[in-house]
Amino acid sequence: MTKPAKNTICLWYDRDAEEAAKFYASVFPDSSVGAVYSAPGDFPGGKQGQVLTVEFTVLGIPCLGLNGGPAFKHSEAFSFQVATVDQAETDRYWAAIVGNGGAESACGWCKDKWGLNWQITPIALTQAFTDPDPAAAKRAFDAMMTMRKIDIATIEAARRG
Repeated sequence: MTKPAKNTICLWYDRDAEEAAKFYASVFPDSSVGAVYSAPGDFPGGKQGQVLTVEFTVLGIPCLGLNGGPAFKHSEAFSFQVATVDQAETDRYWAAIVGNGGAESACGWCKDKWGLNWQITPIALTQAFTDPDPAAAKRAFDAMMTMRKIDIATIEAARRG
């Protein structure tokens, strides 16, 4: 076993941690699947020999997927926020998550097929919210409140007034 990261995000899955890790690694840069460990004995989510944990990285962030069974579900209390540089990157990540069994939500949020929440957040949106002109920031905010996937052109137009 390699030296573990000092702080790792542990994500609870019913039984699909390895599938989820492979999906994330296929979608996001600086993402990979590391070690996959089988359970040495029966556990609440499965049987001896089945995958228990999966080490993986998402956008450079170390994670551990735990196949813990159906007792706990993901919620909006935790999400990955992905800063995108343009509409093409925003669209690509949104389509990958929503188009592979996920679901849209409001204001740039979506949920993958395992119930994990993602915020696909264009940098232009963050810049609009931090505009030194409060009226410009409010216009951009109001525009965002009507969206599911963020439309950068609409945000920028609202910011300009």
